[in-house]
Amino acid sequence: MDGISDVAVGVKRGSEELNGASNGSDSKKLRVEEAPPSRVIHIRKLPNEASEAEVIALGLPFGKVTNILTLKGKNQAFLEMGTEEAAITMVNYYTTVTPHIRNVPVFIQYSNHKELKTDASNQRTQAVLQAVSAVQSPSSDVQEILAAASSPVLRIIIDNMFYPVTLDVLQQIFSKFGTVMKIITFTKNNQFQALLQFSDPVNAQQAKLALDGQNIYNSCCTLRIDFSKLVNLNVKYNNDKSRDYTRPELPAGDGQPSLDPTVAAAFSKDSNSLLGKIPGALNPLSAAAAAAAAAGRVALAGQAGSSGVLLVSNLNEEMVTPQSLFTLFGVYGDVQRVKILYNKKDSALIQMSDSNQAQLAMSHLNGQKMYGKIIRVTLSKHQTVALPRDGLDDQGLTKDYANSPLHRFKKPGSKNFQNIFPPSATLHLSNIPQDVTEDDLRLLFSNAGGTVKAFKFFQDRKMALIQMSTVEEAIQALIDLHNYNMGGNQHLRVSFSKSTI
Repeated sequence: MDGISDVAVGVKRGSEELNGASNGSDSKKLRVEEAPPSRVIHIRKLPNEASEAEVIALGLPFGKVTNILTLKGKNQAFLEMGTEEAAITMVNYYTTVTPHIRNVPVFIQYSNHKELKTDASNQRTQAVLQAVSAVQSPSSDVQEILAAASSPVLRIIIDNMFYPVTLDVLQQIFSKFGTVMKIITFTKNNQFQALLQFSDPVNAQQAKLALDGQNIYNSCCTLRIDFSKLVNLNVKYNNDKSRDYTRPELPAGDGQPSLDPTVAAAFSKDSNSLLGKIPGALNPLSAAAAAAAAAGRVALAGQAGSSGVLLVSNLNEEMVTPQSLFTLFGVYGDVQRVKILYNKKDSALIQMSDSNQAQLAMSHLNGQKMYGKIIRVTLSKHQTVALPRDGLDDQGLTKDYANSPLHRFKKPGSKNFQNIFPPSATLHLSNIPQDVTEDDLRLLFSNAGGTVKAFKFFQDRKMALIQMSTVEEAIQALIDLHNYNMGGNQHLRVSFSKSTI
């Protein structure tokens, strides 16, 4: 029998369980004995506005809830528990303690059915089940679970925020899951945070499941998402810090959102209840990145006064030069100065434009192989890299690149911001002269000391992908061949790619 028919049978037989039951005060114990124990629980007399999350929360203290079917018109629901033991514990408990939803007593008994054969992959049902289960902890009581899972408001913290994230970027990302009504952004404990209100709690649950732990841009700006204890945001101004999409007539104010004292208090309490962990790097939300870059909003957000200097150690001192470090670290930011240490030539100081670029370079290059050695990259205590005093020769170990024409990120909104990827075996080549062939490029990259595994021209032949046999070979090829003069003063541009051929 297909899933739809099974649902219909479940509804019919479930309704039959109501026969002979009067409204109100008849013995619950008598009703419990009408059907033998089953992991499917029949719940009656639900208030009209009861949500699936609230029904699920009745079962969560007793074990895993695996499915739910609500009959809105009949004020009833069927709840499937993971095991029969959990269902028995639940029914026994509610035989002595009357459960309430929204201050209305509800009635619980076993169903005649042994399982709910609804389509368990139903997106909405699964979103609710997972979201409510996600906020359960051994110490949670029903009210705590309900409060979290039935809120349409999400609290969002941005980790590793190397690029600015705007209210508009958040709106674009989250509106894929439902109607975004209001957003308030603020900074707390030096972290960018936001409260975002959907029109429906289920949209908030689906957004949290899909986006928690994702990166807005490649390998940075990680979303940490939690349910807020607030159920409604009070936005007084429409500006770049706060927005009420349902009230376009609101004034711009002074650029700061005003919160009612009660909301502000809940806000503060909310900010300490984060359930999520710091997630690892996952796939970027590239549409948001592209939109933000197109709008010219993506610029490396420098923090005045914070150090942008890196200490790189375990270098191959026979091979490394300031230029090779400038080229490799320049993939992740604009290198200002490089100093290979005179008394410790396997170590170098690299000054980036700001601390965000330094963090980005460190996160991508620490642990990579350069000239056969695994390099270590850490933040330095130095604020700047000092140049040699006038007249002193340090054997070319210190170089100033402040005015270099090769900086990739000088231009605000440059498409290079969208193409920052971890070191990979596949390289992206651009600015290729029209008369250069695949064989020319294969030979060039083979001569850099690697093995070319695959090659593919883009349609216009000005760009191509070339795949080396290892990441180390690709790093070496990028160092050797980025800005290589291909003739006619056309210089090859080389970057790491996220693609494979």
